[in-house]
Amino acid sequence: MKQLIVEGRTLALDKDGYLEDLHDWSNAVAEALALEEDLVLTPDHWEILELLRAFYAEFQLSPATRPLVKYTALKLGAEKGNSLHLNRLFNGTPAKLAAKLAGLPKPTNCL
Repeated sequence: MKQLIVEGRTLALDKDGYLEDLHDWSNAVAEALALEEDLVLTPDHWEILELLRAFYAEFQLSPATRPLVKYTALKLGAEKGNSLHLNRLFNGTPAKLAAKLAGLPKPTNCL
């Protein structure tokens, strides 16, 4: 079992590095997960992570890339709700990586 230590707490991760318990998530956890991916979170990243968490709260699932792009465009406008912007932020795997950093389950239709 994989683990992540954040602020003295040991958190369980699944085999793909996603949080086992969604309630363990915090900004510090997101930062630690991002470091594991060689990523430094910017305000643009946080905007998407917060959006993803709102999506999950509303629909109880992590969106795949196409719904993520559409939802982002709906909530933040076309300049942010496009594949190019999201791919640039999340190293070409926006649905998977953003869900992981947001403390959400892996999107079901992502390999």
